[in-house]
Amino acid sequence: MKKIERRAVVCMVLAMLLAAGLSLFLIRYFTDGGGWASSAFNRHLYNTDGQLASGTVLDRDGDILSTVVDGRRTYYDNADVRKATLHVVGDLQGNIGTGALNAFADKLTGYNLLNGAFGAERGSNLYLTIDARYNYEAYKALGGKAGTVAVYNYETGEILCLVSAPSYDPLNVPADITTNDRYRGAYLNRFLSSAFTPGSIYKTVTLAAAIEEMPDLFDRTWTCSGSVQIGEETIVCSGTHGEQNIGTAFANSCNVAFAQIAQELGASTLKRYTEKAGLTSSYSIDGLPTTKGSFTFDGMTDGRLGWAGVGQDQDLVNPASMLVYMGAIAGGGKTAEPYLIEKTTSALGIPSFPHISHKTGTLISASTAKTLAEMMAANVAETYGTKRFPNMDICAKSGTAEVGEGSSPHAWFAGFLRNEEAPYAFIVLVENGGGGSSVAGTVAGKVLDVMVNGY
Repeated sequence: MKKIERRAVVCMVLAMLLAAGLSLFLIRYFTDGGGWASSAFNRHLYNTDGQLASGTVLDRDGDILSTVVDGRRTYYDNADVRKATLHVVGDLQGNIGTGALNAFADKLTGYNLLNGAFGAERGSNLYLTIDARYNYEAYKALGGKAGTVAVYNYETGEILCLVSAPSYDPLNVPADITTNDRYRGAYLNRFLSSAFTPGSIYKTVTLAAAIEEMPDLFDRTWTCSGSVQIGEETIVCSGTHGEQNIGTAFANSCNVAFAQIAQELGASTLKRYTEKAGLTSSYSIDGLPTTKGSFTFDGMTDGRLGWAGVGQDQDLVNPASMLVYMGAIAGGGKTAEPYLIEKTTSALGIPSFPHISHKTGTLISASTAKTLAEMMAANVAETYGTKRFPNMDICAKSGTAEVGEGSSPHAWFAGFLRNEEAPYAFIVLVENGGGGSSVAGTVAGKVLDVMVNGY
């Protein structure tokens, strides 16, 4: 009798292990099945060169960016467009992990939970939210410099333009791509997967904190004589601005004023507003995670806090997170989460379910966002100039981020349009480009002019 009971217990344990294993398999099938089906070991989906031989990538207008002809994958017929769209489309070797050919391979093969990869040789059409022309204009505007340009609709979340440079022609990969400094970081999508010293675009966060935490902010003045001593640090400014109120200090991007404001606010307050703005968070863009920003506030001296408050010291920001923050300012505190996949259609022409836009949490209060937007609009009118932005109600902040002795600073330009027909937020980074307004602002102006005015 005891032997039968022991056997019954063993059978019960084995049944429980089988049920647990089956449950684990089903969970993994639902979460990872697409990756299994589109993995390179499925030789019916890949040709002998290891290229995905299924599916077509198109832009929002239906222009084919990459497709399969006679079993081999090819790209758009213009080399500059291929370079401009490389980081969203992907390369033939799979070195660009965030490109559609790698990251969205399951959607290109038409994988689904019911049929798996059955019939996947025919593939699906994957429509991206980008417009190839906008990418082309942005890539051209960068003029061979490393950096990133992105524009998205802060009401819907559609990423309309996303360029990362340096780039290369995926059909003619340079032989010296791994040794030539010209191509350093060419496999990296700088918009999604990098973080950089922000410089003065971070002053939008410092200013948001000051608006809410300093009741007399708009009644005060600061005097800039070119530098200020805070603790053991000498905070150097880009000019000598004299006496100025907060609006003028923001338009002048005065380091002296904002370093003193940061010191008065304190490290814990700046940390709280930085986190609230989402700059230390990671966003998921159709499953592609963005890099988290990095800010060191704990244990800071007053002098280092002054530098951090103007976007220097150890501040590092991800371009995608800053773009979302710009969208939140434009949207009154919240904004649409960005996405890259417009839709897919199967080989039979059956479309995917329409995308459902989701909002972020509150990144900035509505009243502060309104005030900050007006001050960013004044920056353009008083400092950057409106001629580069015809027919646009534009709000912006430039940044010139020092990155070490002997290196030119990074040039930034971030902001948004107040336009019901074109509710666009944008971010431009030109690595070692020089002046934020003159360099990155010019890039932004060229791209936005095409998008808004069609030139």
